[in-house]
Amino acid sequence: MKLSKKGLSAITIIGILSVALFFTYRYMKDREEDTNNKYQLIYIPKTQDKANDFWTSLLEGTQEAADEYQVDLKVVSPASEDDYEGQKELILEAIEERPDAILISPCRYIEETETARKVKEAGIKLILIDSFLNEHIEDAAVTTDNTEAGTKMGEYAKEFLIGDVEPVIGIISHVKGSSTAFDREEGLRLGLGSYSDHIVGRVYSNSTYEEAFDVTVELLKKNPDINLIFGLNEYSSVGAARAIREMGLSEQVKMVGFDSSKEEIRLLEEGVFSAIIIQEPFVMGYLGVEKAVQVVNGENSSEKVDSGSIIITKENMYTEENQKLLFPFWDK
Repeated sequence: MKLSKKGLSAITIIGILSVALFFTYRYMKDREEDTNNKYQLIYIPKTQDKANDFWTSLLEGTQEAADEYQVDLKVVSPASEDDYEGQKELILEAIEERPDAILISPCRYIEETETARKVKEAGIKLILIDSFLNEHIEDAAVTTDNTEAGTKMGEYAKEFLIGDVEPVIGIISHVKGSSTAFDREEGLRLGLGSYSDHIVGRVYSNSTYEEAFDVTVELLKKNPDINLIFGLNEYSSVGAARAIREMGLSEQVKMVGFDSSKEEIRLLEEGVFSAIIIQEPFVMGYLGVEKAVQVVNGENSSEKVDSGSIIITKENMYTEENQKLLFPFWDK
């Protein structure tokens, strides 16, 4: 039987479609298998506040490493840094997903330890980024050495405390119960030495700019003789600096801040800050994911990594090396 041209065309089209469907199926199957073969990581930071340069930069570092090491990285977080109950719920939900590793930046030093322990009990690798727990249960940790960073703050401030004016010192901390708040203040007091006796008040911002502003105003009204203030994270530093500037006290009250947001850099240039201690959040995030991959691979690696900190002043902020630290994405 002789097929018509119309019949041949139909058979040809069906054949082409069949081949196309076969290769599409194989492509989707290969992609599924490739995805299934990737390590599954879940990261639970304290927050994903896009207005905060520290967390924005840290999360960019985690994603850079995830892309380079070809792992699937899921990021979930509570709404704010002080929502440790919300973070505990997210940890429990992450355990149910059975990833290869769970990475956490604990909101609280003590209150989240038992929940984090469940990660290990489930046979999942546990990596800490930025902050510690009160028990050493993690497989690896990547943080700033916050005690050392705080010590740098105190030692620097002593340079302008020596003089005729009696120092009166205030501390604007961030979240009570977080390891970073505790370690930075401990280091600060060590760095100040005997001058730590001149601390007249410590308040907490709960890691919001607005509350940092308010508690700084209250502290200065209560202690009008304060002539030096330390901010212990980006929220606390920026909020306190805004208050000092708005109250017209930039000449009377010296300030040392923590972290390096764009606003902090401007405030340093303006002289509201005498100095800022900067971390390397992008590096911290990158190394956190890298450590997770190494641990899941069973590789021998250092359990604790210090991602570094440095003190920046108006005098040294324009050096090429420090400009790279302050503006790490200029060359991208």
